[in-house]
Amino acid sequence: MKYIIDTKKRPVYLQLYRLIRDDIINGLYPHNTKLPSKRNLAQDSGVSTVTVEHAYALLCDEGYAEARERSGYIVTFRRNDGFAVSAKPALAYHASYQSRHSYPDFPISVLSKTMRKVLADHGDLLLEKSPNSGCTELREAIKHYLARNRGISVDTQQIIIGAGSEYLYGLIVELLGRNSIFAIESPSYKKIEQVYMATEIKYEALPLTQSGIDSDALSKTSAHILHTTPYRSYPSGVTATASKRHEYLRWASENQRYIIEDDFESEFSVSTKPTETLFALSDKDNVIYLNTFSKTISPSLRIGYTVLPKHLVSVYEKKLGFYSCTVPTFMQYVLTELIDNGDFERHINRVRRKIRKELNDK
Repeated sequence: MKYIIDTKKRPVYLQLYRLIRDDIINGLYPHNTKLPSKRNLAQDSGVSTVTVEHAYALLCDEGYAEARERSGYIVTFRRNDGFAVSAKPALAYHASYQSRHSYPDFPISVLSKTMRKVLADHGDLLLEKSPNSGCTELREAIKHYLARNRGISVDTQQIIIGAGSEYLYGLIVELLGRNSIFAIESPSYKKIEQVYMATEIKYEALPLTQSGIDSDALSKTSAHILHTTPYRSYPSGVTATASKRHEYLRWASENQRYIIEDDFESEFSVSTKPTETLFALSDKDNVIYLNTFSKTISPSLRIGYTVLPKHLVSVYEKKLGFYSCTVPTFMQYVLTELIDNGDFERHINRVRRKIRKELNDK
């Protein structure tokens, strides 16, 4: 197989990864077949074997393939128009690295220096009320961060800033309607269920297996909104496989369904690249993405954001646009500066290196 790679466009291994991934998804490499050897693929595509190794490692990290001794790289992704066979139940409250360890704190010296700079640079502007959807500068910074690190390309208008996940859960409930039926993972983050109980909406708890939500339960649910944490669902620690993530998307493509993707802790993946988001994989404009800075910086920061599908932006503005932003303007500018000057991503990379080292030392 020969792939056309633009070697002037970096990183090259990501280009190769995406081309092979798309071929796997489209069935050119069926389940349990062997991918081309690293040497042959490198020669055919005009890249180095190191580039192929990185691309194959990422395919393994994402669950599309696995390396087998003396067999090479074998496709593990299952292309299925229906729902996959149910896997074994997940071990409840399985402790992941993230749930058993605390992350290194964001450097207070960096935070205090940034606060002083923001005060000096923006002065009285920080006393003004934030725009209802959040400061444009922060939304722009998040937009570029998501494009760089999560493969998510969106307009600034799709990003809504709010004070933490519980507030954003409530906004999404109001946006999609209290008459909607939601589905959540079982077990799942306790506050998700608490918010849905407090808003008195109907929801169903779908059991998790070792690969993600049980296929039989998902196919039979009466819900048309699925709230899922594909990467290291808390408290089970389950990460949805590549096949399972595509199963979620097939489910959502039917009957105008939606997925709420809670991307909790994905930044601290020990893989070469954080797990693909459902938002980036979907071509149906039916995934609502949600994340916060509680783990990456501090729980006291109380800043989160949601990314809406394009067609829901006008619905949000008409229905909920009057809601004031619950994050102070000052803290929005502080976070903007941390993202724009690279301090935020440098901290994430330090933490990921620490996690990898601790896991390798075991």
